Amino acid sequence: MGNMLKTTILLASLTGLLVLVGRLVGGMSGMIIAFLFAVVLNFGSYWYSDKIVLKMYRAQEVTSAEHPQLYGIVQKLAMRANLPMPKVYIVNTSMPNAFATGRDPQHAAVAATSGILDLLTAEELEGVLAHELAHVKNRDTLISAIAATIAGVITMIATWVQWAAIFGGIGGRDGEGNGILGFIALAIVAPVAATIIQLAISRSREFAADSEGANISQKPWALANALEKLEYGSSHYQERRGDVQASESTAHMFIVNPLKGSKLMSLFRTHPATEERIKRLRAM
Repeated sequence: MGNMLKTTILLASLTGLLVLVGRLVGGMSGMIIAFLFAVVLNFGSYWYSDKIVLKMYRAQEVTSAEHPQLYGIVQKLAMRANLPMPKVYIVNTSMPNAFATGRDPQHAAVAATSGILDLLTAEELEGVLAHELAHVKNRDTLISAIAATIAGVITMIATWVQWAAIFGGIGGRDGEGNGILGFIALAIVAPVAATIIQLAISRSREFAADSEGANISQKPWALANALEKLEYGSSHYQERRGDVQASESTAHMFIVNPLKGSKLMSLFRTHPATEERIKRLRAM
C-alpha cells in the first residue's frame, strides 16, 4: 500500500506539473487545456502504451513452437507467480536487455532482445524474466508508461517554449503570461522536475522487482549473475546493422539502462546502481 500511495502522489505531481506548464504558457486557458491534455494522456497510456512500445521496438511475437526455451521459461514463471500467461516477444537487436509492458496482468507482454538470448544461460534468463513478471504483478508497467508519457510531453513543451522565446514568440500580452521567471521555469525547472519524478518511480520499483523476481524464480544468485553480465554487455554494446535502438523515453522500462551517459548524467539515470542491486540479491 505504501508503494501504491507513493506512486499515486508521484503521478499526481507529474499531472500537476503539466498543468503548471500550461499555466505559464497560456494563462488560465492554457492551464485548462493542459489539464484536459493530461487526462487524455493518462487514458491513452492506459489503453495503448503496450502496443506503442512494442511497435516502436518492432517486437515480434513468438509461440512455444517458434521459441520453446523462451516461451517455456515465461510459462513456468507465470504459473509460479500465479499470473495469466503474457504474450512473449523478441526484439531484433544485439543489445542485451529485456522489458515488460501492458496495463495489467491480463494484458501483459514480456520482451527479450536477441542479444540477451545469446548472452545469458537458461537460469540467468529465468532470473531476468522473473524480474519482468514481478513488474507485471506489481502493475509497474502501467505506472512507468504513464509517467514516461507525461514527463516526455512536459519536456517537449519546454523545448518548444525555449525556441519560441528565441524567435520572439513568447511574451504574456495580458499579464497572465510567462515573463522571465516563467521562461526559466519552462526552460530548466519543468523538464528537470519531470525527470526527477519519473526516476523516483522507476528506481524504487527496480529494487522491489528484483526482490519479487528472486522470490518467483527462487534463484536470486541467477538474477545477480545476469545483472552483472548485462551491465557489462550494455556498456560494451556495439551497434550492428539492423539493430533496434533504445530511446530515452522508454529506457526506464528495461532491466538495465540501455543508454550510455557521463558520470554527471548518472544523477538522472533511470535505474539504481547495478552494483547495489547485485549486492542486495546476493545477500538474499
